[in-house]
Amino acid sequence: MYQFLALTSIGVEVLLSDEIKALGAEQVVQKPDGVHFTASLELGYHICLWSRFATRIMLKLAPEVASESKEALYDAAKEINWCEHFTSESTFAVDFVGKSQAIRNTQFGGLTVKDAIVDSFREQSGERPSVVKDYPDIRIQARLLKLKVTFYLDFSGRSLFQRGYRQHSGAAPLKEHLAAALVKRSGWLNDISKPLVDPMCGSGTLLIEAVSMAAKIAPALERFNWGFNSWLFHEEILWQQVLKQAKEASQQGLADLSCKVHGIDIDSRVLKTAEQNVRHAGFGQYIDFKCRDINKLTNVFEQTGTLLFNPPYGERIGELPELVENFVLLGKTLKTQFIDWRIAIFTANVELLTLLKLATSKRYKLKNGPLDCQLALYDISEKQAQSSNENSEFSEKQSDFANRLKKNIKSLKGWLKAENIECYRVYDADIPEFNVAVDVYGEHIVIQEYAAPKNIEEEKTVKRLQEVIYWAPKVLNVTPDKVSLKTRAKQKGKDQYQRLNQSRQALIVHEHGAKLKVNLWDYLDTGLFLDHRKTRQIVAKKSKNKSLLNLFAYTGSVSVQAALHGASSVTTVDMSKTYLEWAQDNFELNNLRGHKYQFVQADCLTWLKRNRDQYDVVFIDPPTFSNSKRMEDSFDVQRDHVALITEALPSVSEQGELIFTNNKRSFKMDFEAMEVLGLQVKDLTEITRDKDFARNKHIHNAWQISRKN
Repeated sequence: MYQFLALTSIGVEVLLSDEIKALGAEQVVQKPDGVHFTASLELGYHICLWSRFATRIMLKLAPEVASESKEALYDAAKEINWCEHFTSESTFAVDFVGKSQAIRNTQFGGLTVKDAIVDSFREQSGERPSVVKDYPDIRIQARLLKLKVTFYLDFSGRSLFQRGYRQHSGAAPLKEHLAAALVKRSGWLNDISKPLVDPMCGSGTLLIEAVSMAAKIAPALERFNWGFNSWLFHEEILWQQVLKQAKEASQQGLADLSCKVHGIDIDSRVLKTAEQNVRHAGFGQYIDFKCRDINKLTNVFEQTGTLLFNPPYGERIGELPELVENFVLLGKTLKTQFIDWRIAIFTANVELLTLLKLATSKRYKLKNGPLDCQLALYDISEKQAQSSNENSEFSEKQSDFANRLKKNIKSLKGWLKAENIECYRVYDADIPEFNVAVDVYGEHIVIQEYAAPKNIEEEKTVKRLQEVIYWAPKVLNVTPDKVSLKTRAKQKGKDQYQRLNQSRQALIVHEHGAKLKVNLWDYLDTGLFLDHRKTRQIVAKKSKNKSLLNLFAYTGSVSVQAALHGASSVTTVDMSKTYLEWAQDNFELNNLRGHKYQFVQADCLTWLKRNRDQYDVVFIDPPTFSNSKRMEDSFDVQRDHVALITEALPSVSEQGELIFTNNKRSFKMDFEAMEVLGLQVKDLTEITRDKDFARNKHIHNAWQISRKN
């Protein structure tokens, strides 16, 4: 008899333990590191072929040994007669799991075990096997737990969950063993004569696993790369017998199968992948696919059954607004069309489940890779559906946020039309409970969630954000796929223009005759500061037939407006190559070309010290704080604004003026220092704040600075 260890994902251990018991193993014990069991070699082969829930099956090579130091680990590994298990002609690799004060990382532990194995071979045969990281003939795993090490042969080989039918998958596929666990927990296997429906089926993994389980097919029949193939105790004749029996049993199970499962997805390309996977699995006659939107889901089935699906989690930008819409509509559909059905939803975004307005009958905690997830089960009765319909939370009449948004739109409507403005702020934390900003960019909207105070419960914050995400596109007549969601907190240094993802999408918007490129997806800021709309016009008009220097220029929108208003020259300076190229794109969009438009990539503070040219208008909009590695020193606008203005003065012509702005809420201009410098200062804050920012007195500060006559 041999001792084995079966590994799986967190949350699947109980299912794996029950499965191994059912397959005939003895002394089955579930522990934190996996499921331990005893079995004959024949049964070990059998379990490798039939286990749906294991990710690897390990065979124990020796009893655990104390290993409190590197030397003890080396000696423990050296004690094993490795020449009994594989030859020097076989390649091998070592995986190491665990750590201690002496063994602080897995690479160090693995190297120590590898050295012991190589030295053991040299001493016994004079030859050593080669180490190969990928696809070795033999893989050894050393597991260090509580200062004791145990050595295993990777008996099954890696990734036992890979069945072989999935040639292609979607963006975030479920591993097959996890899909099998979801099918098992859903309860559908208790009566496979009833329909099973996956309304967001993706590449079809859940449905394929369901059919395979219903037919009682050995899941690993198509696997050929087994960990025991080069193991010297492997019995090929016995293995072939076990394999033959599994094939015969599986063929009979499929022949006796009578069920039909249904896959639905909105993406026809993904459905083609699902159909290919189903053909590879040999289940074409048992799985039916249809291309439909889950928002238009209808119950066309004669029997009650099980709805099982794994929706996107809203991890990627753009998904969450659509998912909020999906779940609100799904909740209504389930309560009206799927009475007496079992609903099983697997998600990492547990908060989305609250949008269904249904009470779960059971929840299971699992892991999908690094993500904490839950499988939520619902048994929808007439009584529950009626109760939840009466207590629906997303009522327009009851939504303070929706009503305020409508009021704001009505207030801005005339101004927007008169000024021909298509990019504006329509809501900015007007109601403290809904702590977000909502900006409109043509046919798109951006919802920025401000960081909630620490004393506000996360659950309340999530519910309020969901309400915002649900109502904002409806009130503004925008489809959910044109909603971008961002979380805005205080940013410091290199995080002030934080990259969110790399979609590299761009949108062209118009402002007072200028075309400007914005990106609503990749960065915290979009490339256009809406609160500086009037500031840009003031600077542009001042720059007519004059030279402009734009410092900390960001994407150059001020420079573009000045150029369009007839500036004699425009010099645009920013430290970021990305934003400077963006500024050049904006100039190109407006057919602004020529030597009078200069773009300089530099730290503005350093550049000012070296600059010898003078300009009629200098515009400075520095960050509130920066400690970028490309700057010589950190910058704080309150602390350093006098020094910055002093450095900028030599670049301002004798009759020129400097427009200085910033976004620090509590900023205080040092008037005494300005007096010493011989400067007169005019506060432009009120006249630069446009109608859509009228309620936010601290959105920015603006000052006109010139030399005294």
